[in-house]
Amino acid sequence: MQAKDEEECVEITIDGLVGDSLLVQNIWPRVDSENTQHDAVRDEYSVADDQVIQNNSETAYDHAATRTRRNMSVGSDRFRNALEFMRMNRLDGGSWAYDHAATRTRRNMPGGSDRFPKGLEFMRINRFDGGSWAQIERCFDELADRFGILSKSDFGQCIGMKESKEFADQLFDALARPRGITSASLLKDELREFWEQITDKSFDVRLETFFDMVDKDGDGQITEEEVKEIILLSASANKLSKIQNYAEEYASLIMEELDRENLGYIELYQLEELLQGSAESNYAESRVLSQLLSQKLRPTIEYNLIKRCYRWLTNFVEDNWKRIWVIGLWFAICVCLFIWKFIQYKNRAVFKVTGYCIATAKGAAETLKFNMALILLPVCRNTLTWLRSNTKLGVLVSYDDNINFHKVIAVGIAIGVGVHAGAHLTCDFRRLINATDEEYGPMEPFFGQEQPKNYWWFMKGVEGWTGIVMVVLMAIVFTSAQRSFRKNKLYLPKILKRLAGFNAFWYSHHLFVIVYVLFVIHGYYLYLSKKWYKKTTWMYLVLPILFYACERLLRLFRSKYQKVEIKKVKLYSGNVLALQMSRPHGFKYSSGQYIYLNCSAISPFEWHPFSITSTPGDDYLSVHIRILGDWTMQLKSIFCKICQPPSINQSGLPRAEIDQVNYKTRMPRLLVDGPYGAPVQDYKQYDVILLIGLGIGATPMISVLKAVLNDVQQYKEIEDGLAKSGVKSKHNDMKNAYFYWVTREQGSFEWFMDLMNEVAEKDIYGVIELHNYCTSVYEEGDARSAWITMLQSLYYAKHGVDIVSGTRVKTHFAKPNWRRVFEHLATKHVNQRIGVFYCGAPALNRELKRLSQDFSRKLTTKFDFHNENY
Repeated sequence: MQAKDEEECVEITIDGLVGDSLLVQNIWPRVDSENTQHDAVRDEYSVADDQVIQNNSETAYDHAATRTRRNMSVGSDRFRNALEFMRMNRLDGGSWAYDHAATRTRRNMPGGSDRFPKGLEFMRINRFDGGSWAQIERCFDELADRFGILSKSDFGQCIGMKESKEFADQLFDALARPRGITSASLLKDELREFWEQITDKSFDVRLETFFDMVDKDGDGQITEEEVKEIILLSASANKLSKIQNYAEEYASLIMEELDRENLGYIELYQLEELLQGSAESNYAESRVLSQLLSQKLRPTIEYNLIKRCYRWLTNFVEDNWKRIWVIGLWFAICVCLFIWKFIQYKNRAVFKVTGYCIATAKGAAETLKFNMALILLPVCRNTLTWLRSNTKLGVLVSYDDNINFHKVIAVGIAIGVGVHAGAHLTCDFRRLINATDEEYGPMEPFFGQEQPKNYWWFMKGVEGWTGIVMVVLMAIVFTSAQRSFRKNKLYLPKILKRLAGFNAFWYSHHLFVIVYVLFVIHGYYLYLSKKWYKKTTWMYLVLPILFYACERLLRLFRSKYQKVEIKKVKLYSGNVLALQMSRPHGFKYSSGQYIYLNCSAISPFEWHPFSITSTPGDDYLSVHIRILGDWTMQLKSIFCKICQPPSINQSGLPRAEIDQVNYKTRMPRLLVDGPYGAPVQDYKQYDVILLIGLGIGATPMISVLKAVLNDVQQYKEIEDGLAKSGVKSKHNDMKNAYFYWVTREQGSFEWFMDLMNEVAEKDIYGVIELHNYCTSVYEEGDARSAWITMLQSLYYAKHGVDIVSGTRVKTHFAKPNWRRVFEHLATKHVNQRIGVFYCGAPALNRELKRLSQDFSRKLTTKFDFHNENY
């Protein structure tokens, strides 16, 4: 058989299309029309049969070349170079042609897609409503000028990459270069071509686009410098500054791994192999759940309204029964007090003049006395800590809701004040002023012989002005306690900005001292009660106030006694200050608890809570403080003056130890108050715990992780001792801890880097699972994070260190799929009760609580949700 240029020419019979793959039925030598009697040489094979492909490496080259041309939306010279390279490899034995063609064939066969990454998506459907061209077209119409031209600077916003402008510019160049577009603008038809290419379902097309982004000169080869540039670009798009600092080192690593012949460049097939390797690494864990679990979790629709309401009510009671009985009891007491006092005044002579007005006012006043006494108890932190740690009342009372109950009582006080003052001002005062002489006669022993003529008569008395001042002070306290005011999220003029924030909340809340004094005075000077034993306000308040006063005195004396010396200070990136202090003598605490800190150099009155990040077994106390408000900013400023500048070999973060502190500068005096109970300390009640922290919200969980790790080490020592005596032991009774830490900033992982590495090294039984998530990195499959994913997989395989966190714990990208997390635990720990502990933003709090309830209702695995107030 002759062929032009001494090449073999063949005819290929196509059997059909499957996905984006061609099924080749027959390959015939080309038959000249002039020689119809030529013997046909057939070589039938299936593209899915690797052995046949191996035996026919030349046709494997032809098949790969055909697929390459077919998937090319726009041809380029670099693919002719690539095909020539494939031809050369075919002549050398054809091993690469077989491997590469077989890999690409398997990937495109039905059922084979799971073996290869589903990523390199330049546009995700959920970025737009439906992800259709119509949405892109509308965006084009909004951004284009009056001539219908879209500038390059608006291209990223048009396709949903507004936050990744540099990456979008690079993508624009990669799409424009093969089409010969040299201007920095697009027409709508050209944008449509761009859109079709970057949303093509074929992975090959996306891979070629991805390759073009790196291969700026279009020669089909990626040099080390081009690799470095794309690493810098990807790191910038994902806000990974540390990767930018080591881009040159990482580029050399990729070239060393792929360019094994030291040619100075890598090509398309080598990049594809790297992508495949990283995908296999990241998808190693099976996500397939049992069919039974899926059926149980499938939502059911109840069309019967009565049954639907009954199911909702049952679930609500089951989830909130601790709150229900406490609130129910409180509400019942308030109602009983109101009715008792209402009936009492209904039977008095004043009722004939004022009617139901006075009875209503006095009923509300009785609930006010009760609530003003009760509101102090939920904030007696020492008492609650003792009850949580030493009693079993936790099975009946939710200690985690103490602040919420405090707020409920405050609402009850606000309602009582409104009803009491409203009834007086709008009803009974007016009736007394307008009463006839006959009607007023029985009132003279209470109001005097001279009948009140106007409202001023009531206001000038002790009862009047004390009531007005109390209402004003209560309004200030109530307003400053609102979350938006306390977090300083109100849009106030600059002059009034200082009147909001935590300091305003803290100081205004101490107005309660004045309020209680006025409340006692107001309750003593009553118009209608002259005998001392009928003036019951002080009777309600005396015990709660004494109890609360003892609490405050205990905190004061303890803070003076519990002196600490600062051993180490370090300021991490992400504006986090770590303090390590000496442990006061006799200071006992549990993992998960917190302390209050006071710095007299800032204010002798302000105390701020921080979770303890050391363990009860350590000889020191440590806290990690996020710099957010005025107090923490001033604390940071004080320590920055003390910290020595970093040396050449240290990181660029200020740090100080006792022997490094400038002798001319005195360490600030810190006072410690605590420890106090927190929801996380209840982790001991569970054999399986799920710890979830958002950003600095990880701090309550760190001490628990250290405690679990200490248990592992102690168990190892016991096991070694038993092994020497010939006794076998089991570690099935050890706690299983799952820690999920979600943070926006790469530098946050420095806060607890030592712990991460220690867990990875010493957890020999595998009872602790650490999962770090960096949300600044785009989700897996996004083209903007593809290079980060490849580099992470490659570097971790070679050095055992994650490039994002700098620890031995591999970092995940974007946000976790919390339903998947709960499904994983439910299948792994059947018939067990799992404690879920969360500290972070309120939005995720609701989702985790809902998932815990949903899984607990439908499965035998029960999830108990606990939320740390953030």
